[in-house]
Amino acid sequence: MAAELHVELVAADRQVWSGEATLVVARTTSGDIGVMPGHQPLLGVLESGPVTIRTSDGGTVVAAVHGGFISFADNKLSLLAEIAELSDEIDVQRVERELEQAKAAGDESAERRADVRLRAVETR
Repeated sequence: MAAELHVELVAADRQVWSGEATLVVARTTSGDIGVMPGHQPLLGVLESGPVTIRTSDGGTVVAAVHGGFISFADNKLSLLAEIAELSDEIDVQRVERELEQAKAAGDESAERRADVRLRAVETR
């Protein structure tokens, strides 16, 4: 069996995903980071962006994450997000409408959130 790390992706309102993985890629304030089993301990601030999790069974889980923290120690990775949703849960047509509304209103924050959600869907 390949080396694994235990991953917990938690949003403020729910546990989004939990399981074993071989690689997790996330965006931090220091740039994109890939975490594999045996990685050095870390604590960082998550930027809005897609998080990609390569599961132990060879699958891929992608989530849109909006802010939060990432920590890794003892082969346990925690992603504590302000907002997170799996790409499978995202309604693309609704997000495209929200993006257009945000652009029309000049709401850059809402525009960024919609963009991250669309990128998560494209990544899966």
